[in-house]
Amino acid sequence: MSDHTEGFYRHGLSRMSGRSTTEHGRVASPLELLFDLVFAAAFGVLGTQFAHGIAIDEVMPALGAFLFGGAAIIWAWINYSWFASAFDTDDWAFRLMTMLQMAGVIVLAIGLAPMFASLEHGQPIDNQVMVAGYIVMRVAMIGQWLRAARSSVHRRTALTYVVCIALAQVGWVIVAWVPMTLSGTLIAAALCWVVELLGPVIAERRSATGGTPWHPHHISERYSLLAIITLGETVIGTIAAAQEVTAEEGWSANSIVVIAAGIAMTFALWWTYFLLPSAPILAAHRSRAFVWGYGHAVIFLAIAAVGASLHLIGYVFDPEVHMPTVTVITSLAVSVIIYSLAIYAIHAWLTREPTKNIALQLPSVLLPALAIVLAVAGLPLWLCLLVVLAGPVGVVLAYETGGWRGIDAQLHRAVTAGSTTGA
Repeated sequence: MSDHTEGFYRHGLSRMSGRSTTEHGRVASPLELLFDLVFAAAFGVLGTQFAHGIAIDEVMPALGAFLFGGAAIIWAWINYSWFASAFDTDDWAFRLMTMLQMAGVIVLAIGLAPMFASLEHGQPIDNQVMVAGYIVMRVAMIGQWLRAARSSVHRRTALTYVVCIALAQVGWVIVAWVPMTLSGTLIAAALCWVVELLGPVIAERRSATGGTPWHPHHISERYSLLAIITLGETVIGTIAAAQEVTAEEGWSANSIVVIAAGIAMTFALWWTYFLLPSAPILAAHRSRAFVWGYGHAVIFLAIAAVGASLHLIGYVFDPEVHMPTVTVITSLAVSVIIYSLAIYAIHAWLTREPTKNIALQLPSVLLPALAIVLAVAGLPLWLCLLVVLAGPVGVVLAYETGGWRGIDAQLHRAVTAGSTTGA
């Protein structure tokens, strides 16, 4: 066992004793950025399958598959990222374990299409390939926690993680390979998710040191990077839609509006996500991290759904599909509304204050809802699309024309309160 830290290159293995929570200049590592690439691909498959399911009028099965697959992708990423924030040694063993987890993500992504198809065709859930990939990722995570358990300081916490992850994987094997009815599968899967979600809560509370030594600025950056990666799906959805429109109409007003609105939507969602910097509050109030971290799953899923909904626009112009405008606008509007509400909820949780200037924030919810009404009334797609876009754009305008002062004051109060109480 080597703890060599001098020189420019690492050699051998390093003990996972935990990193400093106040380490200066802590940023995402090149390995973490490489790790994120496979998740970008997985989100791409997820969004494409979701859009296809809606296009063939199998909305509810596609939605169920989207939530199930998306939750698996996000949960695997969350577990790795929090572990790496606390224990990343960047030695050869850590890198190989990371590579194994990346392979698991690829297998999971390959299994998404059969899982979507089985639900859309009313067949038993074909989730064996997807679950196999998920288990590969989680077993690799067990290996990482066993290494961390060699540290006496974090031994009890690490072993609790090992037990909880292992129990959940036994459950997933049963879900995937034991013949059950649809209702039985759903109940078993729900129990597995309960174990998965409660595992970190139990493990962190059993810690003798107040929790694992995750770094607030590092983990905030990691989440923001996944948000940006997920926003890539809105760009892909815009390109897919624009290709279909230009193939049918050439460079028309519709194609220009689709491209402009798609990129503007991507930018507006990005802008609103970064309105409140999370790291200073997480540094002052580490106890708020669980809800913040888990709540982001809704944000990531909503962004992916926006990307899939933009992809649907192309189906409106596909003569073989005849996708109704109201279906596309409803999918897009609901996704934007859920995203906006999730952002508000996360901000309120961190600052312990309701969103300021609520009258200026309401358009982000009301305008997308209005767009659905306009689509039902038969107004053109381009107009409804712009009305949906006006929601998040309105939030950006409200922020830049003075709303930032209220958010800035909230941030200062939250950080000051943490400094005063020592939270």
